[in-house]
Amino acid sequence: MDTGLISRIIKARQYAQERHRVEFNSFDVTFAGEHNTYKITYNQGEWACTCEEAVRMGVCSHIMALERILGDAVIPAQAATPAPASG
Repeated sequence: MDTGLISRIIKARQYAQERHRVEFNSFDVTFAGEHNTYKITYNQGEWACTCEEAVRMGVCSHIMALERILGDAVIPAQAATPAPASG
């Protein structure tokens, strides 16, 4: 096997263990719920889902599940918004 390829595989394994290196900024997914399929988007700390609960409450079980799956790779909404400059 090519030593360059072996080196890249080792580095990939290292990066996969160092999850703090990964931060999602935006994406959209299709989530197959129990009753329907929903579109979930994430953009700079803001979540949205097409289900009624998210539209009404701003959060839903689909969003909560993705937050658990992705863990620290997504920025919490309050951390994504820069603090106002003091002056």
